[in-house]
Amino acid sequence: MRDIQMVDLKSQYQKLRPQIDSAVISVMESSAFIKGPDVGFLEEELKEYMGVSHVVSCANGTDALQLALMALALKPGDEVITTNFTFIATVEVVALLGLKLVIVDPEPGSFNISVEAIKNAITPRTRAIVPVHLFGQCADMESIMELAWKHNLFVVEDAAQATGADYIFRNGSKKKAGTIGHIGTTSFFPSKNLGCYGDGGALYTNDEAIARKLRSISNHGMKVRYHHDDIGINSRLDTIQAAILRVKLKYLDEFNEARRSAADRYDKAFATCPSLTVPERSPFSSHIFHQYTLKTDAGKRDELKKYLESKKIPSMIYYPGPLHLQEAYKSLGYSEDAFPVTSLLCKEVLSLPMHPDMEDEQLEYIISNVLSFFSK
Repeated sequence: MRDIQMVDLKSQYQKLRPQIDSAVISVMESSAFIKGPDVGFLEEELKEYMGVSHVVSCANGTDALQLALMALALKPGDEVITTNFTFIATVEVVALLGLKLVIVDPEPGSFNISVEAIKNAITPRTRAIVPVHLFGQCADMESIMELAWKHNLFVVEDAAQATGADYIFRNGSKKKAGTIGHIGTTSFFPSKNLGCYGDGGALYTNDEAIARKLRSISNHGMKVRYHHDDIGINSRLDTIQAAILRVKLKYLDEFNEARRSAADRYDKAFATCPSLTVPERSPFSSHIFHQYTLKTDAGKRDELKKYLESKKIPSMIYYPGPLHLQEAYKSLGYSEDAFPVTSLLCKEVLSLPMHPDMEDEQLEYIISNVLSFFSK
């Protein structure tokens, strides 16, 4: 049995090596390292895959979030609502732009932002909502968009963990995660379902004016070279990463299906264990399992993690501490117990190895050891 990895990027590379190597060598030979043809080709291919009118690539997922908020011309003090249970990038761009961060609890089952909590947090100063599609499935976007339309708010989807997931509307129609709000953002960090071999990101929108603004801001505010119409930043996806992503995009659905298959194995094995709660699968979203995240009995999570480590099984805690208790965000003024759902999840959740190249032997070994821990 191969050593178990949380994400086995090496095995994936070996599988795609001839195509990846050819794509990289082609860029090296062209020497078009910035804004080379593969960048434009990738944006067009993502447009088709995502079913969206415009794709703007950028340097990373954090920049994508910042660019989105900059393009909406929000002003310092404008309120932006997002979840307390997410990676720090979601909130740090709000703070960096001088906007007022308003965080709310997620749903305890799906881990995604609570629509009811959003509703209760809206004030006359609210200008935007940033739902995060956590661990591989969509937040309740239809309900969120209804709130946004009612209160005239922007919606920026943080879809970095859900590339390829489908949102299913009440009428049965579907849209990809990141294509429902005014702007969607994603990251191509190597461990993502669609990841490159460095940093990378992209934005999605169906609004042509927003797309023009995003392209300008991401390129020093230029629409025409050396003519700066907007205050911008330098955020570009380099051509080598674009070439790699073009190869991997062809296999994204196949890889996501392999993740679902592994998750099904986990679900079946853990469903009858009273000390574990398997990931909830929302009726309005497919799940592409960027992470496979269990909830454990209170007080058992850290002990289970140490036990798995002793068996050479990696696991991760996403996320170990609420955002409102991070040193950088204590100035928000929230009390320690202001977010009971987030605080409980931070004590309960544990993510097991999940990637498209999980072997049967690896899965059985992980499953047997998790169950063995709780049978002691």
